[in-house]
Amino acid sequence: MQLSRYLKNSDTFIAAVIGFIAIYLFCSYSGIGISPDSIMYISAARSLNTNGTLHTFNHVPIVDFPVFYPIFLGIVMFITRIDPTIFGVALNGLMFGALIYTSGWIMHRFVPASRPYKWLMLLAIILSPALLQIYSYLWSETLFILETLLFLVAFREYLLKHTVKTLLIAAIIAAISCVTRYAAVTIVGTGGLLLLLDRVLPLKKKIVHIIIYGFVCISLLVCNLLFNAFMSGTATGPREPSITPFDKNLYYFGTVMCDWMGLTPDQYFLATPLAIIILVGFIAALAFNYYRRRLDSYENLAITFALVYGLFIILSSTFSRYERINHRLLAPIYIPALWGYTSWALLLLKKISNINTRRVVAIVFIALMLGFVTKEFFIDKQRYMEQVADDYGVPGYTSDDWLESPFAAYLKHIDKSMFKPKVTIYTDAHEAVYFFSGMSSYLVPHKFFQKDIAKFHKKKHFYLIWFKNLENPELIHLKDIEKVKSLKMIKDFGDEGAIYECGEK
Repeated sequence: MQLSRYLKNSDTFIAAVIGFIAIYLFCSYSGIGISPDSIMYISAARSLNTNGTLHTFNHVPIVDFPVFYPIFLGIVMFITRIDPTIFGVALNGLMFGALIYTSGWIMHRFVPASRPYKWLMLLAIILSPALLQIYSYLWSETLFILETLLFLVAFREYLLKHTVKTLLIAAIIAAISCVTRYAAVTIVGTGGLLLLLDRVLPLKKKIVHIIIYGFVCISLLVCNLLFNAFMSGTATGPREPSITPFDKNLYYFGTVMCDWMGLTPDQYFLATPLAIIILVGFIAALAFNYYRRRLDSYENLAITFALVYGLFIILSSTFSRYERINHRLLAPIYIPALWGYTSWALLLLKKISNINTRRVVAIVFIALMLGFVTKEFFIDKQRYMEQVADDYGVPGYTSDDWLESPFAAYLKHIDKSMFKPKVTIYTDAHEAVYFFSGMSSYLVPHKFFQKDIAKFHKKKHFYLIWFKNLENPELIHLKDIEKVKSLKMIKDFGDEGAIYECGEK
């Protein structure tokens, strides 16, 4: 019995192993990708192990990001006694493998289920450029995407049994997800929407379950936000209003969908119509499943999450300013959207009684999917050639741009005594300063926050580490500082930047 069950899942296990190997290959040249966000997580994990606090490299609590991912890294660091920059490849490979295995486990329970369909989907997941990029970096999305699938499994169990125990398990997963990424409120919304639409529960019991679910889901997030407000005065750190309107965000959403479908930038004129079709299609599918009383299928759960998450990203980008909608932001819906727009083929084949017609439909679907995964393969191959074969590395602070940088080399061996005690160090890239030198520094003010700029200009004496190749248009520029401060060059690195001592003019 157990051997038979293992053999049924052996293909999924093999796919998971291949996924682990894929992450290892993409990180084989320079190790795990390190971005500014990664350094925030790493420094907080190190602080947790060293001091028992969740402080970033500049000695302040981590508030721009939820606390669970750095805690997760800190726990792994405590167990292994290895730094996240070293164990990152193995950890992400294991999580990507777990994501693939969970996906296969779920597809094995589709109604109807199909092994060829499952193989094609597993191949599409393994070769997904968006997911391979995510799992090549120390990013919280690596954990959040896995938590999303675990929530789908737990919530389906609840929809089948409607017990408080299964509801609590799903709610606890949602609660942990909310302190992994703030965008996990979409998981809460997905469960809440399905609870409202569930026609099996009596009204009284439904109200009680919604209250229990909502309270448990937001419990950890509320604690996290209250802690942030107490420590920093803001719930999620300083936020700027959006500069992109709804129609532009809808377009950006569509460009990512175009990329996922193998279209080229020349075809981005299809982006907005495609985005509308995809979102309306999810709404129609959810309504159809509600009408059929089939809310408890994995396919419907995936569709509901893809709809809620997609709308959340578009709307939140319209009101709050963060990075433009891209592959990283939308990666959590890659697998749910893939299922939502392919699982219909299984239902169609089941309803076709004519064998020849069924074969034609199956061949067309397989051909389309093979074309899709082939496109993914060539995108992955190009990325592999650029980052590994051509000896460049995963873009970020571990790539050759930085490994061969005289500025970075100088910071790695910098004599910290050159800086006078109690004199603040400012920079336009405080993560880079910490990553290469281990020193704490403070970011120059954002242009949007005029009070911070005025306070900064009142500083009579400070040091400035300026990276020309990392200039951020949202921060005040070096030229703005030169207008009010006297800059004394300490060390010049040409086009890469310089180190200055700053005083009153």
